Amino acid sequence: MRYFVLTGVLATVVLAASAQAQKQQGTGGNAKKISSAMSAAPADIGAKATIAEIGADGKMVILRQGTNGWLCMPDNPVSVGPDPICADKAWQQWFEAYMAKKAPAVKQLGIAYMLQGGSDASNTDPFAQKPAAGDKWITTPAHMMVLLPDTKQLDSYPGTVSKDAFVMFKGTPYAHLMLMAPK
Repeated sequence: MRYFVLTGVLATVVLAASAQAQKQQGTGGNAKKISSAMSAAPADIGAKATIAEIGADGKMVILRQGTNGWLCMPDNPVSVGPDPICADKAWQQWFEAYMAKKAPAVKQLGIAYMLQGGSDASNTDPFAQKPAAGDKWITTPAHMMVLLPDTKQLDSYPGTVSKDAFVMFKGTPYAHLMLMAPK
């Protein structure tokens, strides 16, 4: 599963790496993962963030402890494009709920960055692992994602993928605003 399938798009959010593979990769592999994870956010955030991935057992594996409360995860090589992600505390709680297949209890504004872009299996099914028959992966350019405590505030945004702003997983408990970076 990719980084908590933050995006089914964010879809498939974390790389499932076995403990054995992690041992084989050693520090060289971790250095590459850390660099990938840090590239998801503005430099000042990524430099001080905790870097982690989800292990084969579904548990978080810390690659580097951070100091600023942010969590960044490296690209998922299984998806069709780059998709490292960096998330604040609100998004981390969203991820936990998502992984447990429970509705997230968003109590404050949340911000997550995917400055390398993202690849998602679906814009409507938060748990899709691959596109539906006849559909393609949804590829988004550099963007940030916003969680709002009141999802009714998302009603004025389209639920279809756009080049500016749209709602990912509209009509589900996992709905969030996608804001594309200007070119």
